[in-house]
Amino acid sequence: MKYILVSGGVVSGIGKGVIASSTGLLLKTTGLKVTSIKIDPYMNIDAGTMRPQEHGEVYVLNDGGEVDLDLGNYERYLDVTLSRDHNITTGKIYKEVIEKERRGDYLGKTVQIVPHVTTGIQDWIERVAKLPVDDTNEEPDICIIELGGTVGDIESAPFVEAMRQFQFRVGHGNFALIHVSLVPDMHGEQKTKPTQATVRDLRGLGLMPDLVTCRVLVRKPLSIETKRKISMFCHVAEEQVIGIHDVSSVYHVPLLLQEQGIISFLQRKLDLQSIYLSKELTDKGSRLMARWKEMTDVIGKNHYLDVVSIVLVGKYTDMPDSYMSVVKALEHSAARCQRKLNLQWVAAEHLEPTHKIENPVQYYDGWKNVVAAQGILIPGGFGQRGTEGMLLAIKRAREYKVPFLGICLGFQMAVIEWARNVSGLDGATSTEFNAETPHPVIIYMPEVSKTHMGGTMRLGLRPTVFSSDSESWSKARR
Repeated sequence: MKYILVSGGVVSGIGKGVIASSTGLLLKTTGLKVTSIKIDPYMNIDAGTMRPQEHGEVYVLNDGGEVDLDLGNYERYLDVTLSRDHNITTGKIYKEVIEKERRGDYLGKTVQIVPHVTTGIQDWIERVAKLPVDDTNEEPDICIIELGGTVGDIESAPFVEAMRQFQFRVGHGNFALIHVSLVPDMHGEQKTKPTQATVRDLRGLGLMPDLVTCRVLVRKPLSIETKRKISMFCHVAEEQVIGIHDVSSVYHVPLLLQEQGIISFLQRKLDLQSIYLSKELTDKGSRLMARWKEMTDVIGKNHYLDVVSIVLVGKYTDMPDSYMSVVKALEHSAARCQRKLNLQWVAAEHLEPTHKIENPVQYYDGWKNVVAAQGILIPGGFGQRGTEGMLLAIKRAREYKVPFLGICLGFQMAVIEWARNVSGLDGATSTEFNAETPHPVIIYMPEVSKTHMGGTMRLGLRPTVFSSDSESWSKARR
């Protein structure tokens, strides 16, 4: 098993997930079997109870796991099916270590961060990395591990130390480190000091980057002079300095990495040529790269395509990452249909009559977008805020026959709108909003806890069982 660790420095949120996914994609195009693990250093057991405005989307896996949105990137880029164990959090590790201590597994030893927590992290990674994740149902060849947060953070220290030990546990020939750093562009001049500082911190913690990937937050690529300077002060060769500047779509990032020779470097560093690759998998990898280039060609030329305008009416529109999977699905659909997507964001509460008085500009702007939309989409959410605005948008879609898609809460609101305005059930609503409603058209699932929020919902891929008498009337069954 080969391991590639992707860490980050200077600031968080500079694209480690996209770079990790893109690296995995390129490796998969060579015929290798790739899996991914995301480490999140927060104390939560999972992402299920975190505010979307703070953390972005909570991605739900087939096994019902509520995980970081980067696992959605992994599944989309690598065409794999991950499990909740592929997302490691401090909460999960501490919970496992404490349970072992309570059982007496440590035989009376003093339980410490080193070695017990760090060993627990390494054991978890080795166990999960071997799980089959694709249609071959075989053990993967390579595991890409993304270390969330920023090197130097207090909360990530146990994971950094675990990775320092892990490189010796698996052997240097089976371990590579990609460190993602920020190169600010100050009035046209690219500054290297932040990257020098973060690599120095990383080396002080016992990890030496094999590749330094530099994020340049402008359209200008990393210059040759900047690359040479980073090479000189960060103790890496020039070929080990990779530049990732802003591009029109994140789907161009794999091609940027490929142009700069990242795969040939990793093949040498990890001796990937020694891994047996069947002709079936290499041919499949070649077809994947051909499809990827075809998709990026369509996205790159989308200014020549017909525009399709979709309005997303949601509760968390101030943080677009809250709906990342929905947005990616729309982007993929537009590319497949040879259309240019024009996605408009509308906060659901801006459509409510009370907002017309509080902020008439937002009210009329919101309705302008809804009225002009060729399609209306309402995604998931929790709580009553904005639901009346959703009902008004759904009514507009129904009465004017505008294509509509409701997901989770959005579909629940469509049921409520139909019950009130078509079936004549005045006051129909969800028991989540009003436990005493005379018409509870949406109810709690029996297993849902009303006191504990985390891990109690019915989630993931589940079979749907139709009753024997539903064949005559159920359109879904047909």
